Amino acid sequence: MAIELLSPAGNAEKLETAFAYGADAAYMGLTEFSLRKNAGNFSDSELEKVRALKEKTGKRIYCTMNILFHEDQIRKLQTMKDEIARWPFDAFIVSDIGTVPFLRKNFPEKELHLSTQASCINSESARMYHDMGFSRVILGREASLDDIKRIRDSVPELELEAFVHGAMCMAYSGRCLLSAHLAGRSGNQGDCSHTCRWNYKLHYALEEEERPGIYYPIEEEDGYTTILSSKDLCMIDHVRELEDAGLSSLKIEGRMKSVYYVAVVTRAYRKAIDNDPDLDKYKRDLFDVSHREYTTGFFFSGNAIDTASDVSRPTSYGYERNYLFLGSVRKEISEGVYELDIRNQIRKGERLEFIGPDVPLLSDEAFTLLDGEMNETGQLDHGKPGYIRTTLPLKEGYIMRKLSTDSPIIK
Repeated sequence: MAIELLSPAGNAEKLETAFAYGADAAYMGLTEFSLRKNAGNFSDSELEKVRALKEKTGKRIYCTMNILFHEDQIRKLQTMKDEIARWPFDAFIVSDIGTVPFLRKNFPEKELHLSTQASCINSESARMYHDMGFSRVILGREASLDDIKRIRDSVPELELEAFVHGAMCMAYSGRCLLSAHLAGRSGNQGDCSHTCRWNYKLHYALEEEERPGIYYPIEEEDGYTTILSSKDLCMIDHVRELEDAGLSSLKIEGRMKSVYYVAVVTRAYRKAIDNDPDLDKYKRDLFDVSHREYTTGFFFSGNAIDTASDVSRPTSYGYERNYLFLGSVRKEISEGVYELDIRNQIRKGERLEFIGPDVPLLSDEAFTLLDGEMNETGQLDHGKPGYIRTTLPLKEGYIMRKLSTDSPIIK
């Protein structure tokens, strides 16, 4: 069976984008029980759109139900059978074993996937979860390639999934109390404030820039500090090694990230899986989407995070973002005239770039902008109707962008 590419879907638009740009499956959350409850998630109003997309594409959709349940939450879950049953899920991603009896009783035809939050990184745990009815384990990010191979050999009937791209948590498989401590928002309840990525000042202790005068002691152990942001994971150059290790699914992090992120990252990994000869043209977008310095994580060492020197450029410790997402192309209303979904201001004379699932890059500076009344205009603004006239062969769903003004590419 071909390895699966699994992309994040924080809302219906991102779900559609993930499928259009090459994902075999996507994971999404219902608002109540998702670890990314601020991602937008899915409400009943989007149900028909998700059903239609599932029927049209035939691709798989997994429901993240991966919070750690308190007593009132587990009781509420047990009243939601009918609501959950309306959604076209193929599997549930869970970390709290207390949900298993409810899911097996009410949805026996659906698969159970163990969340990375359960920190499964050895074959004995994997076998136990399989015996409990899990068809797939999403391994903890701490598992190395050698660990994956041993788990695969020990439990060959179990599917293994791993995160291969995106943000990494400073805590063990994401089980962190730092956000709850500093911001009163629990990461284990889907409300992480990403406190490990705040900007701190170093004195004799740690100070966060929005909380001057409040200091947090720094304790160092084995060469690392306990309150620091991790680098971002990127395994684009090692897809074959991941596949050879025995993974069934490659997972991209990012349900809270933009449509643009979902498009370019999904597309790059699709091309890597398919051995596309033009992979380098698609891979370069991974360095221009918002990211921190890249790493290969624990895959090549079970004891420490490795720097991904083969996929890194010189970078700062903060986020890099070279492009500004402008929106997407909708339908062609007449020859060469396209309706736009505008997310950031577009101005006449700028150099616009367009990307598609199988088009690395198209650019145009000689386009004409048209307002909602089809009159020529010098600019189009977010949230307002607008059109573009161009000689480029655009298609519905293409992403539109321009270089960010602070990008080093244009300095």
